[in-house]
Amino acid sequence: MPVDPLHRATNTQRSSTTSPPSGGHQTSAVEVRRSSRRRRTVSAYREGDRTVVLIPARMSEAEEKRWVGVMLDKLAAQESKRVLGDAELAARAERLSTLYLDGRARPASVRWVTNQNTRWGSCTPAEGSIRLSHRLQGMPEYVVDYVLVHELAHLLVPGHGPRFWSLLEAYPRTERARGYLEGVVAADRLPQLPGARDE
Repeated sequence: MPVDPLHRATNTQRSSTTSPPSGGHQTSAVEVRRSSRRRRTVSAYREGDRTVVLIPARMSEAEEKRWVGVMLDKLAAQESKRVLGDAELAARAERLSTLYLDGRARPASVRWVTNQNTRWGSCTPAEGSIRLSHRLQGMPEYVVDYVLVHELAHLLVPGHGPRFWSLLEAYPRTERARGYLEGVVAADRLPQLPGARDE
């Protein structure tokens, strides 16, 4: 989002938190800026490696917390619509390995593929290659990150035993991402409602 020069007014109060609530960009700090000029609107934008959320000065702490979550989700949804190329996907995998696997998982290649319709990702540990289904494109950022961390963990532990799942515990949104993917699978299995012209 472009930076609005009005957001830098002198009558803003700043507060910062480094652990955003669930539903946002997990790896960036969040800075909340309160402004007496703002009456009702809330906005947010990325500024380097942090997220700036602009709110009215009169908001309560509970409203602030709720709106920060809403705006982080909104930004994540906007960013997920932008399709990452293979080079960006590989850079993202490297960053996730550093954050959650102490940098131990080092894939030789990470790329999108169109021939995986029954699974979200796959990994060949012997080659160090990770492939993600194109069906993930456009899904929330935390879901793509979960699938990447899942496949990165397979570079360290091939099966799905206790050691594998203990590695995935490091990623804080594992359960939420798995729930999202299970919902997508369940929705695909629902009978299709007839269209208006079929009635």
